[in-house]
Amino acid sequence: MKKPKAKNEPAAAAKAKPRPRSFRARARYTPAEVREIFRRFSIQRPEPKGELEHINPFTLLVAVVLSAQATDVGVNKATRALFAVADTPQKMLELGEERVGDYIRTIGLWRNKAKNVIALSEALIRDFGGEVPGDRDLLVKLPGVGRKTANVVLNMAFGQPTMAVDTHIFRIGNRLGLAPGRTPEEVEAGLVAIIPDEYMRHAHHWLILHGRYVCKARKPDCEVCVIADLCKAPEKTNSVPAPLVELKPLEPVELAEAQ
Repeated sequence: MKKPKAKNEPAAAAKAKPRPRSFRARARYTPAEVREIFRRFSIQRPEPKGELEHINPFTLLVAVVLSAQATDVGVNKATRALFAVADTPQKMLELGEERVGDYIRTIGLWRNKAKNVIALSEALIRDFGGEVPGDRDLLVKLPGVGRKTANVVLNMAFGQPTMAVDTHIFRIGNRLGLAPGRTPEEVEAGLVAIIPDEYMRHAHHWLILHGRYVCKARKPDCEVCVIADLCKAPEKTNSVPAPLVELKPLEPVELAEAQ
């Protein structure tokens, strides 16, 4: 004798939806092409530097926190005077939220950022003896610090081969098909999976600088792109790579104009 169906069974089955498939888009490039892309970037900028001015790991951490929804140039203008008087968590705490706010008033969301800077200074003193930890899991527990900020600090202050996905890298990962992803985390995972180990240390800076000055958001400047022949972006306008030469560091005036 068959067991009778529960009254709600047909309705429940009708409403049931299949589980969404995980997004696993693959890079459009072969391992050899990826290696060649980063080989060229390494020749262009053998020792790429971040453009946020800082004195030590603490001031770097503060600068990156302040850079959310702000330009590096704007942050640098505000932090030069701030870091001259407060380059440690203790000095920042003694300065106080109101005075920190006075220094960074020209930066977007400055009130909330001033609050976060004081809170993270307190946390560093309380939990880490005033030192910035070189561990992602510990960094992201600090006020105002997310995964991207933690990755920047780990890369620049501690030399770890992390991939901090900002708007530039997110755009390039998807536009070029280098590491397609719906979220920064997916793009980060895609890039980490394909970039050769010997290029990971500086890969994050190479991609940011390429996105900021060449593969720009509104219109890519394909004429000056050293990977134009390898690029598989549908909107590229040139297939002849620019001369592969080492670039001189941008001067402050040039940086301001490029923002």
